[in-house]
Amino acid sequence: MTPDTVAAWMLARVERDGCIYQDDVVDYLVKAKREDLLVENADGNQAIGKSVLAAFLKLTATTVVWVKPDRYWRWRVAEDEPRREARG
Repeated sequence: MTPDTVAAWMLARVERDGCIYQDDVVDYLVKAKREDLLVENADGNQAIGKSVLAAFLKLTATTVVWVKPDRYWRWRVAEDEPRREARG
């Protein structure tokens, strides 16, 4: 399992469900025993590592946005601003 294959899995989940939560990706990596693809954030929680996020950005730079308050990615809609982070 590489950052690219994790990013492809994430995209497949967005295609299937319309969104994917950060916690679901973390759980997936923990169950796959790939904690090396995770980092510890400032709050002491596990989060997705930069290599996976970079691979996911390459696949979805113009099509998916990050909803920070709820910590998930979803399809970009016309009302979204042209940046990666969405308001909700």
